Amino acid sequence: MRVLICGGGVIGACTAYFLARRGVDVTVVERTEVACAASGKAGGFLALDWCAGSPLDSLARRSFALHAQLASELDDEWSYRRMNAYSGFIAPPPLHCGEGSGRGQARDRDARRHAPAALDWLSDGTVISHRLGTPDTTASVHPRKFTTAMMRAAQKHGAQVRLGQVTGVVRRGTEPVVTGIEVEGSVIEADATVIAMGPWSRLAAEWLPLPDVLGQQSPSLVYDTGSDVPADALFLEYRDASGDEVTVEVFPRADGSTHVCAFSGAAPLPPDPADVAPHPDVIERLRSICERLSPAFSQDRIIAKQACFRPITRDFMPLIGRVPRIEGAYVATGHNVWGILNAPATGEAMSELIVDGKARSVDLTPFDPIRLPPSGPTLRQPRDA
Repeated sequence: MRVLICGGGVIGACTAYFLARRGVDVTVVERTEVACAASGKAGGFLALDWCAGSPLDSLARRSFALHAQLASELDDEWSYRRMNAYSGFIAPPPLHCGEGSGRGQARDRDARRHAPAALDWLSDGTVISHRLGTPDTTASVHPRKFTTAMMRAAQKHGAQVRLGQVTGVVRRGTEPVVTGIEVEGSVIEADATVIAMGPWSRLAAEWLPLPDVLGQQSPSLVYDTGSDVPADALFLEYRDASGDEVTVEVFPRADGSTHVCAFSGAAPLPPDPADVAPHPDVIERLRSICERLSPAFSQDRIIAKQACFRPITRDFMPLIGRVPRIEGAYVATGHNVWGILNAPATGEAMSELIVDGKARSVDLTPFDPIRLPPSGPTLRQPRDA
């Protein structure tokens, strides 16, 4: 059996690994490089039970367990470690004369700014209110290292990676059967084709009846903090001088780097993942917040200013399963903020679905693409085999 996977991100890499481990002939086609987009620039935070009560719960729990299992089984390193997680807030900057509703509000803000930090690596005014996770329930990985390690593991089992842009699918005459893909003018045949291109999976809607996949931009800074920042993930609320409220997420990694992100929102998706870049003004706002958060986040420690686009669907649930009404075509994308967490269980379930005809490890029914309408009619006729 031969399977083509369109996309060399974390979903494609994990799907390739679980397929190749079963002896399937796998080729991953990637336009830029492995982990070039969100799979290389995300936070890498993992949580066992933060999806409880939602359709994602069983997928997340299985994937959390797989992360630990893979870290112990594979001879590679991607900064996997267990950690704590906390919520809280960063006190706002001081009011200038004439701002606010009165002296009482100003006095309250001033007291919050000078409140001692609950964690000794934080600045005064950073208040921790709740513990959200313990090393039993929360962990992290370095997303780029994890994705590339999973791809290397797939290659050790025989998978291949081919650079090139997927430009269409190949069908068997007029039948609703996909028999391969077009890659920059050439044809690669396969028994099954998996669309796993993150937010760029929306391009495949030109050839297949797929629901729309949108991109949510997430800018971030990465600091070289060494041992100054312990294994404490933070989710902090902050209101700046203009009154804008934002959630700041902090993810320290075992390799001594710390990823900080905020200001996620809608933005135009560039045609090429290599062209994704953060807006300088947003990065400057984030840098200013980080300097208020901890002395560990000084400007001279910044090692990356970056942005990525997370794939989301209309109902915020991923698309995992067969492409509706098309034989030989599958999709795995739309994981939003839980892409790194849920990649192993997605890859495992996709391998079962493709090889055995049904996923056994996780019930994929809530993620079946047929639940959503296709984004539109096919815009370009696929090439015939």
